Amino acid sequence: MTTAPPATPAEASRPAARGPFAPLRPLVLRLHFYAGLLVAPFLLVAAVTGLLYAGSFQAERLVYDHELTVPAGERELPVSAQVAAAREAHPEGTVTAVRPSPEAGATTRVLLSGVRGVDPGHSLAVFVDPYTGTVRGALEQYGATGALPLRTWIDGLHRDLHLGETGRLYSELAASWLWVIAGGGLVLWFSRRRALRRVRGTSGRRRTLGLHGTVGVWTAAGFLFLSATGLTWSAYAGANIDELRTSLGQATPSVSAAVAGGEHAGHGHAGRGTAGSADGSAEHGVGLDQVLAAARAKGLGDPVEIVPPADTDSAYVVRQIQRSWPEKQDSVAVDPATGQVTDELRFADYPVLAKLTRWGIDLHTGSLFGLVNQIGLALLALALVLLVLWGYRLWWQRGRGSAFGRPIPRGAWADVPPYLLVPALAAVAVLGWFVPLLGIPLAGFLAVDIVLGEIAHRRGRRGYGSVSGVK
Repeated sequence: MTTAPPATPAEASRPAARGPFAPLRPLVLRLHFYAGLLVAPFLLVAAVTGLLYAGSFQAERLVYDHELTVPAGERELPVSAQVAAAREAHPEGTVTAVRPSPEAGATTRVLLSGVRGVDPGHSLAVFVDPYTGTVRGALEQYGATGALPLRTWIDGLHRDLHLGETGRLYSELAASWLWVIAGGGLVLWFSRRRALRRVRGTSGRRRTLGLHGTVGVWTAAGFLFLSATGLTWSAYAGANIDELRTSLGQATPSVSAAVAGGEHAGHGHAGRGTAGSADGSAEHGVGLDQVLAAARAKGLGDPVEIVPPADTDSAYVVRQIQRSWPEKQDSVAVDPATGQVTDELRFADYPVLAKLTRWGIDLHTGSLFGLVNQIGLALLALALVLLVLWGYRLWWQRGRGSAFGRPIPRGAWADVPPYLLVPALAAVAVLGWFVPLLGIPLAGFLAVDIVLGEIAHRRGRRGYGSVSGVK
């Protein structure tokens, strides 16, 4: 939330209010300063790319309007006929899913895998007019939300800067530290004298500090949320969260696509179909139209996705894919031989943590409340950009040491009583293990700071110091 201390050294050393946790304030101040200073570039990149992503939903509708929309007609063709039209235009690859037109004037998407020139982790989406069977075009699609090339590119920029798994470390580092910086900023702001929080009538560093603190306080809850939800699908902390949820019986369930009596009975295949029929179409047994009718009879309303059987022992899976409120995430499995529903899974039956994870991710990505959600994310991103810039300005306005911006006094931990310091260190150790990109950099900060402090001490210059080597 901030990249600089909220007060001059004199103000920092003069507590605003005494209490059992007052000795922790100088320690929080030092952590807040250095964490903000060194992590701010990562936060700035995440904020700018997040701002772009918040606007990508609306941009996608404008850029791909021809593929996404058609003049509404009176009667839709059977889904099987629409898939046949798509296969005639694009016979390559295998049909892995079909998303029937979710509303009047929207196209049907037929998703193909194994198409040359398409990323193996993506699909080729063929857009079909549901009223005439005309193919409107084909675009590469990524993810469960059906992101098309523009949004996919922006999503990759935000997630990993298009650097693959290595690039994901930047976003996980930002998410790991954002809540620490935001929480520290709240502690420092509310522990200051009320008179020192004012913006009106101030100038210079006091005004920058007032703006920085006020905006930070109003947006802190949003930053805490973004940090928590961002970690749920990060590389390392995300794996620990998934393991914890599984151990608590709170993993996200999936409908079983195993056909009774089949060789693989008992092994669910709720994922993407891969086997396909001999011609690579989605028609198996009773076919798409009867499968969709069976799902409708079980109450699955639009939008839905039909996934063909993964192999000869698997069923069709029909699942709702609406990520906006109220969420539609019910799913059923349909036997391709009989057209009967063999398994059902309702979102209402998900474990509590599975529901919260789903809602949290969809709120984080701007899907849950649509345009309002996206505007809120854009405002948070803009606020974070301003806070980073104000934070660096505060550092500059602190005055010059041996480099621009004087650092915070060293040795704050020595003034913290053991009854506070020991539990705090234990909590930090646990968090550092669970969130590695918080724990590892923090250990590095402490190690470097201790070494520099020892050097300064031996030179008789104890007092100021920093991980950048300034005194």
